[in-house]
Amino acid sequence: MQTRKLGPFDVTAMGFGCMNLSHAYGPPQPRDVAEKVLRMALEIGITHFDTAALYGFGANEKLVGEVLKSRPSNVVIVSKCGLFGRDGKRVIDGRPEAIREICEQSLKNLQTDCIDLYYLHRWDQRVPIEESVGALAELKRAGKIRAIGLSEVGAATLRRAHAVHPIAAVQSEYSLWTRNPEIAVLEESGRLGVTFVAFSPLGRGFLAGGMSGPDALADGDIRRTMPRFQSPNFEANARLVAPLDAIAAEAGCSRPQLALAWVLARASHVVVIPGTTRAEHLVENCGADAIRLSSATLAKLAALLPPGKVAGERYPPATQVENDTENYVS
Repeated sequence: MQTRKLGPFDVTAMGFGCMNLSHAYGPPQPRDVAEKVLRMALEIGITHFDTAALYGFGANEKLVGEVLKSRPSNVVIVSKCGLFGRDGKRVIDGRPEAIREICEQSLKNLQTDCIDLYYLHRWDQRVPIEESVGALAELKRAGKIRAIGLSEVGAATLRRAHAVHPIAAVQSEYSLWTRNPEIAVLEESGRLGVTFVAFSPLGRGFLAGGMSGPDALADGDIRRTMPRFQSPNFEANARLVAPLDAIAAEAGCSRPQLALAWVLARASHVVVIPGTTRAEHLVENCGADAIRLSSATLAKLAALLPPGKVAGERYPPATQVENDTENYVS
């Protein structure tokens, strides 16, 4: 597979997001299922695995640490702090002491003495970004992490953070139906030499097709709380993206491959981290790595899904305000 830069590392442009093996989209996967998918990702050749302290409140890090502890030396494992579970509750805490505490837990969970890339999962806006990044820089000087990343921040915050310590990567949701990184942070990350990591490049599964309706989502699935997945937005969005089937067929690929190839075509400093719980979907997703979309196909996609076209916000209001990303005005 093609490789791209992830800060100081050379990784496959197609990474693997580990979250939904343990978190967010319904019950955690059985251990044998989760392990099979992770090991297949290794066998296929993926060298970039993304987890976080939040996912399963440490369970996902433990899974990744146990399964990938004997990984090849070129495999990069990244995790995140600043958003995690405390006393059974989801907490945002970017204070230096909290960052140090969670890092120690992550090191233990991942069964390592150094994390390759460590993100601030959310900017705790009660704490200046300079203080949180300063704490991450201390962890790097101490040899506990190799590189620093940020998640869900806008261009101005990225610049402030980068002035304190070079930022290796910035991570945000980016896909055919989530275009807000194009307002500023995608371009700014390229200007600064920061890798842009696109999470949920398949629109949290929506762009892959096959979702019958919001009621089909499992109890506890966080998408049930997201306006885009609620009626009548769900139905409107399903009609909006229905032409993707025909566009994919014309391009000689599947819908998921079309969506992933589109993200990879946006800029050379972009990598993607789709997640899945099914081995066959993992293989299908990786097939997008070899697809090069024609200018005609790109033009059709631009006409179908221009920025701001999708119905509904990414997150419910209480979660939306936690993010520092730029947003299109409805």
